[in-house]
Amino acid sequence: MQFRYSEWDPARHGSQKSGFEQLMDLFEQLLQFTAGDAEEALDWMYKLDDKYGLTEDAGTTMDEFIEELKKQGYLKDDPQDGAGGMQITAKAERALRQRALQDIFGQLRKGRGRGDHKTPFAGAGDERLPETRDWRFGDDPHLLNVTDTLSNSFRRTGGLNNWNLSEDDFVVHETDHNTSMATALMIDLSHSMVLYGEDRITPARRTAMALSELIMTQYPHDSLDIVAFGNDAWEVEVKDLPYLNVGPYYTNTRAGLQRARDILHRRRNKNKQIFMITDGKPSCHIENGRMYRNAFGLDRKIVNKVLDEAVMCRREGITITTFMIARDPSLQDFVRELTEANHGRAYYASLDNLGGFIFEDYVRNRRKRVR
Repeated sequence: MQFRYSEWDPARHGSQKSGFEQLMDLFEQLLQFTAGDAEEALDWMYKLDDKYGLTEDAGTTMDEFIEELKKQGYLKDDPQDGAGGMQITAKAERALRQRALQDIFGQLRKGRGRGDHKTPFAGAGDERLPETRDWRFGDDPHLLNVTDTLSNSFRRTGGLNNWNLSEDDFVVHETDHNTSMATALMIDLSHSMVLYGEDRITPARRTAMALSELIMTQYPHDSLDIVAFGNDAWEVEVKDLPYLNVGPYYTNTRAGLQRARDILHRRRNKNKQIFMITDGKPSCHIENGRMYRNAFGLDRKIVNKVLDEAVMCRREGITITTFMIARDPSLQDFVRELTEANHGRAYYASLDNLGGFIFEDYVRNRRKRVR
């Protein structure tokens, strides 16, 4: 057999993206910045096309691109807009979550596809371990260690002439104890997420979409609930993640943790966790029906209430993992206090390199960069 090698030709070998795929990449990126507003994203595309000739390079026109989006089920007419406006579909929402997952956690590789979390305990699991034990009634026959079982039988009977099997001969493999996880995903929608001209909400929204898609696709036995928090905290659905945007809110981190903890109380999963995406600055809490707020610095009265809630989560076995999207050292110091109080974990990310988290694990007292 002979092989002939030649220079790699992207067009010939089919690796070059089509004109539609190139425009779709840009459209999805713009949707992440416009909080799922299709009209605004398309308006930006028209302007970019006028300036840079995007459709000319892609061999199409904007009108044809929009029609193809409708044909493939990414766009639909907005029934509430009499002027012929458009909105993205559930298929487009899913595509945005998948893109966020690939962009942010592209280094992750899907394992066996079952989506179980390993614990340090041996027990009724699915993956065989090298360790063995005596057979017990009800054990799965597939876990049988044939070699050790036959060896026990031969030792007991003394050879082939009197060979037989007894219940005491049987040996089975231990297995990993796999378990499911109940996750509450919190996302900060306070005004500080866009303060001083710094866009923190877009990477926060992308992270929330990536985490939700990761949990739903790779851990199908897990439960996922989403909590948004500002002046107060409220539940949102996964399909609404692309549209989440900041409001004229303070940051009631305590209310967010309380709502997440209440949700996890209703879940029957033994293992429970909170993922919190925030810029790290709690600025209010509600006490006796009234809001106490202070947007300047870190108010210890507010901070201590949040830390108290973190301790309550710890006592109930709920681990808090914080995704910190800010560079202010004082805000990062608060997250470290929160992480220590809960015995949780924290990721610190810069806005321009969201995939390059700094991971701090208080329990194991370690710090590393995750890319």
